[in-house]
Amino acid sequence: MTKEIRTKGNVMGMAASQARFLGLTARKTNVEYEGQQVNQQRTMLSNQSANYYNQLLGMTVPVPPSVDDYTKTVYSFNDGALNNTLTSLVAQQGGAFLISYNRTYTDSNAIVSTVSSIVTRTGSQGDYHYAVGNADLRDLSKRTLNPDGTYSYTTVPEIQFDPTTNEATYTGKDEYLKSLDRKQLGALVVEESMLYEKLNDEKYNGKDGQWQVYYKYNSTSNEYTPVYYNKFDLEKDSTIYSDKTGASQSYIPAFTIGTAQVTDEVKGVNAKMEQDASGRYISITLDPGTDQQQTYALTTATTTDQNAYDDAMNQYEFDKATYDKSIEDINAKIEVVQAQDKNLELRLKQLDTEQDAIQTEMDAVQKVIEKNVESTFKTFG
Repeated sequence: MTKEIRTKGNVMGMAASQARFLGLTARKTNVEYEGQQVNQQRTMLSNQSANYYNQLLGMTVPVPPSVDDYTKTVYSFNDGALNNTLTSLVAQQGGAFLISYNRTYTDSNAIVSTVSSIVTRTGSQGDYHYAVGNADLRDLSKRTLNPDGTYSYTTVPEIQFDPTTNEATYTGKDEYLKSLDRKQLGALVVEESMLYEKLNDEKYNGKDGQWQVYYKYNSTSNEYTPVYYNKFDLEKDSTIYSDKTGASQSYIPAFTIGTAQVTDEVKGVNAKMEQDASGRYISITLDPGTDQQQTYALTTATTTDQNAYDDAMNQYEFDKATYDKSIEDINAKIEVVQAQDKNLELRLKQLDTEQDAIQTEMDAVQKVIEKNVESTFKTFG
């Protein structure tokens, strides 16, 4: 009876041990699976970190501009009142060159800006009249080229111009025009028509029939000087006139005759150049071998395009700031990845410790099971 009871107890103990062993096996499997998941996450973080480092390696470090890149040697020569600066040298056969150069001179009959004025407007839309102080503005005289090579002149009704004699008469109130004789007035009409064409240059916003003029008296020089107004400036929507006085609410741009530096470009001139021992050009011969051949001494100067250099430096500062910001952003992302990887590493160590503990307990249970099997089914004592 006692033998039977002991046998049943061993069987029940073996069953409990087996259940415990199966539970530990399941826990070990779960720990191993979680460890695999952690390793997978660390692999993904490693790939992500590698991508960030590749971005760093692929970035171009901004390089500050060099003044030498914006410095060049300039050759120039004087031709009477003209100062000429070479802009292009294209080598040809036989030691010749095809050159281009800018020539600078003083234009004493140039259109220049003058003091802006308040302009008064009277009349109704479509028939406005303008004045500066007590001086009325009138349309500027202009000319039209005829097929036969002659000119037809258009003036205000108060001026009658005779193109056969280039003389004119005036029937208006303008004190300056009244002071001129027929020849002087005719010469003024011709001069105005030529200036009209000059004023129609794009830089003055000139358009056909849109220039007005009055002659301003200078008490110091006892002379009259023309003052030109672009009719576009007088009539544009942004020019506001007082409903009561008719005066413009802002100063309107004006132009007159003055002195200005003018630069023209001359292209495609044949030339020969003479060099010194250092290789610098010291003289230039224009149109060599022709009746127009002229030789001039060359002046050498080194110039720096400061504006272009400043623009390049500003661009460098912007690129450098952008580069530094990108580096900071990528480093911040890498730090986040490293922190996440560190947490996963700690979790993996915890799982490793837990697995070792489970394995130890499984070994102990395994021994208990082996003893139970041995004691329960042992045939011989």
